[in-house]
Amino acid sequence: MRVISLAVAGPEAGAKAANLGALLRAGFPVPPGIVLLPGASLDVVEDRLYAVRSSASTEDTGAQSAAGVYDSFLGVSRAALPDRIAATRASLWSPRAAAYRRTGASMAVIVQQHVDADVSGVLFTGATAFVEASWGLGESVVGGRVTPDAFTIVEGSVVDRSLGSKATRVDRTTTTPVALSDRSRYCLTDDQLAQLWQLGQDVEQLLGGPQDIEFAFEHDRLWLLQARPITAPLHGISGSPGTATGPARLVHGPADFPRVCPGDILVCRYTDPAWTPLFQVIAGIVTETGGRLSHAAILARERRLPAILAVPHALTLLRDGVPLTLNATTATLHQPERAPTLSTPQPNSARRTD
Repeated sequence: MRVISLAVAGPEAGAKAANLGALLRAGFPVPPGIVLLPGASLDVVEDRLYAVRSSASTEDTGAQSAAGVYDSFLGVSRAALPDRIAATRASLWSPRAAAYRRTGASMAVIVQQHVDADVSGVLFTGATAFVEASWGLGESVVGGRVTPDAFTIVEGSVVDRSLGSKATRVDRTTTTPVALSDRSRYCLTDDQLAQLWQLGQDVEQLLGGPQDIEFAFEHDRLWLLQARPITAPLHGISGSPGTATGPARLVHGPADFPRVCPGDILVCRYTDPAWTPLFQVIAGIVTETGGRLSHAAILARERRLPAILAVPHALTLLRDGVPLTLNATTATLHQPERAPTLSTPQPNSARRTD
């Protein structure tokens, strides 16, 4: 059982660590760190803040992303490291992981330098690249807890952009409201978007295909936090295209999980990884916040579940138990018995590109 430098990580450390190791060796701006192979214990480390990330053997592969399925922690102190490492390892056997995973797995753990990000987000590379970003740490974006700024980039030029609400931000372990002046302006400049596009091109070339990249800007410094193959391509403006009809099931939190039945349309503010088992039984999903690169959208695409994100006041306007027709290709919802027809906002950045 060994502790190795992230810079030398290979397949034995899981695909996430192996990808980061390859990127570090190629000179990409990946925060330095170590990898605890399965069963390894932690040696003495410096007194600083760390990011503790999962690197399961079945995570971040070409077939399965496991987006948000396993636990990771940011802003971890030296004293808290042992507990956070143990929690990350234990998440391998959580109910949501068991619901998602189809095979056995092992867990390596990445311990990296923590990045105090001013802006973070996700980049999907390809002929048309998509960026979603918000203030603070990327937890808000990938967890679907805010509606982020969204950008579409073709050949290095921003062709569409949509201003998100960005109501809150996470810094280390604290969530705070975003000032109105920052909500009303884009969190990324055109120069930063150009840097991201070039980064995506370079990562694609090294790793051999379109990538799902998590990034952060710390002041003017761009950090590459994660890169994995895109397991399910984006289509249109929705989180995941398709149609479904079923009872609307309004879920405000885990206490409502037992009410969810096979064939329900899940309606919620946002989902976090604890909600993963619900994706096994639902017919579709509607969220009040989030973007198309959030964990909820990625998992919905993998499961071929229609998903519409950022529908304002869905939990108020839709009625629990009443049949709901969901067309995630056109991003429209309809509930009969005088319930209103809802449509997600149609910003320029949401035009179909296929």
